[in-house]
Parts: sequence; structure tokens; C-alpha cells
Amino acid sequence: MQLGSRRTFLGATMVAVACLIGAARIGAQAPPAQGPDTPIMSDQAFKTILVLKGIPVDTFLDAMGMFANAMGNDCTFCHSPTAALDRAGFAVQTPRMARARQMIAMMNNINMNFFKGERRVTCFTCHGGNQSPRSDPNLALQYATPIEDPNVRDFPTDAKLVARDILDKYIKAVGGADKIAQLKSYTGKGTYEGFDTLKKVPVEIYAKAPNQYTTVVHMDGGASTRTFDGRTGWMAGPDTPVPLVTLTSGNLDRARLEALVAFPTSLPQAYSEWRVGRAVLNDEEDFVLQASEGGQPVLNLYFAPSGLLVRLVRWTPTPVGMVPTQIDYSDFRDVAGVKIPFHRQVSQTYMRMDVELSEIRPNAAIVAALFARPRAVPRG
Repeated sequence: MQLGSRRTFLGATMVAVACLIGAARIGAQAPPAQGPDTPIMSDQAFKTILVLKGIPVDTFLDAMGMFANAMGNDCTFCHSPTAALDRAGFAVQTPRMARARQMIAMMNNINMNFFKGERRVTCFTCHGGNQSPRSDPNLALQYATPIEDPNVRDFPTDAKLVARDILDKYIKAVGGADKIAQLKSYTGKGTYEGFDTLKKVPVEIYAKAPNQYTTVVHMDGGASTRTFDGRTGWMAGPDTPVPLVTLTSGNLDRARLEALVAFPTSLPQAYSEWRVGRAVLNDEEDFVLQASEGGQPVLNLYFAPSGLLVRLVRWTPTPVGMVPTQIDYSDFRDVAGVKIPFHRQVSQTYMRMDVELSEIRPNAAIVAALFARPRAVPRG
């Protein structure tokens, strides 16, 4: 795999995400009584959900992000243009929304009739980042230098590489098992910048071995908290579509992986099925370890020649296909003998955020409440 030039839909993505969050808020309904950690479903939280019913809110946002990514456009392409300035516009039914529902039905029929119900054909299969699928051949693609995406789930395996060797080199590059074991916790301060701030704002992180991790972003509208307590994960804040989002499926596992990366000695045991290949990132050849669950590839880990983990990609299954979350790690610094990335960029189909830390305090005392389920943030 090689990393070629890439097309950027940053402006479209920024608008798309603002629209998604806005749509969620304007369409939010009071959910029925349920347990504190029971995920709220799409048709409980949002109005006019006709097709993507009965899926958790975090999965619903991934599905909406798939549409934005596949179409290379923002959500007002399908929703009413008034939604860009007035959230009530999301409740307006449009011909393109009706068409999108027809396309989901067509996709489901193709997969059921020709692929035994597997999500082999998705929105991106035909659209590929364009508003309309292209039906005629493209000679430039045929005769130009191929552009390859390193974030693929299907890549050639290198039989000469052994997953355990790469993982052992990773632990050694971070500082070694002994040094990692001595790091029981750490806190960090820095800045956060994302679609929901459009500027740098203060951020704090709290990490505790073996697998607890919390990020608190201080936005203008209040604190946004993202927490994994070692078992369950949540998001709550002015930027979330409902007062409290309980993470599910691939999003929950991605939160688990982020916590494991903070104290990585347990990462090699996170999965039992691994295969190894190569990819080019930032003009260098990296090793790719892919983990599977039940024969389904769900995770790619990218290790630089130094042995350090520089990228993590975790896919979430949705009704419209597997949707990736990409986390890039950089600016590694020594903290109590352990190399910790001071820069982390998270990219999803509906958002992107950057966390840049300026300081980390090792083995700091952290109150248990910081890893508990955050308080739901009421909506006005």
C-alpha cells in the first residue's frame, strides 16, 4: 500500500458535522425510561427516522458521516438549505432525503440478493466521494500512477513478518514493560481544536492504568467529557446530540483501545487474531497489524520503523457499511521513562479533532469520579 495525493473535503465536512449535531438537537425527543447505561436509539432521539431505526445514537452519527463522506458534500445537500442557519430546517422533508431512503433500500437489496446479506456494497462503492456515481471509464485512472489508501481492510499479508515481534518492539520502543509498569497514572493539559470549537480551547486528560481514560474539553458552552471507565464509555457535553451518549460497538472498542495505548503492555493481548502487512505513511514504510473479530477485520495498527504506534484505525459496523475512526499519534516525549504522544488527531466521517498537550504529570493522584459516567448535560 502506498499513500498518494488525497482530496480534502474539509469545508464540506465542517458544515456537515455542524449540521449533524444541529439536526440531532432540533430533532431530539424525550427518550423512554431506561437504565443509565442503556444506549439511546436513533428513533428515540430524533424525528422523522424512517429507515435507520433501532440503532444507537453513536452508530447513527457514523451512518450520517458515511453519507457525507460518500457524497463529498455537507448535509444540506440532502436536507433543506435553511438548516445551515436554522436547525428547524432539519425537520423539513426534501426530495433528496426521500431519494436517500430509496438508495438505502437498493443497497440492502443488492447485498441480500448477491452477497448473502453482507455489507459488501455501500454508499461509497458507487459514489466514491462524488454527488453522482460515474458510469463511464476514466482513462486518467487507468494510465496514471495509482493512488492507494493505507487505511484499507484488505491488503497483502507479508508472511516474513511476525505480529508478536512487532508488538514486542513497540513495547520496547515506548520504554519497556518495567518502565510502563511503574507509570500508574498521568494527567495532562493542553489545547483542543475541532469542528465544535473552530478555535483552540483548554483540554485536560486523565489516564489510569490499566485501561481508564478521560478527556475534558472546556468549550464556550460548557465542559465536554469523553470517558472510558475500563468497561463502558460515554460522551456528554454541549457538543453531543443528546444529553448523554453511551458508546457502543466499534466506538466503545475504540475508546478501550485509546485507554490501552496509554499503558500499552496489554495491547498485544487485546485481540487473538492478527495479520501483518506494510503501508507508506508520511513518506516512510510502516508495518500494519490487523486484528479481526470472528473473521471480520476491525482494526489496523500502524508502527513506524522506530517501533512506535503512529496510527490506529478502528471500524464500526453500521447499517450502511463499516465506518472508520482514525487516530494519529505524534510528538512523542519521554515522561518518567515512557514515550507518550503529546499530539493526537482523531478523524471520523463526521468530525475531526486535534489534542495538543503542553504538559503531562506522571503518577498523579486522580479521583475515581473522573472515570465515572459523566453527568448528562440538559438541553435548553
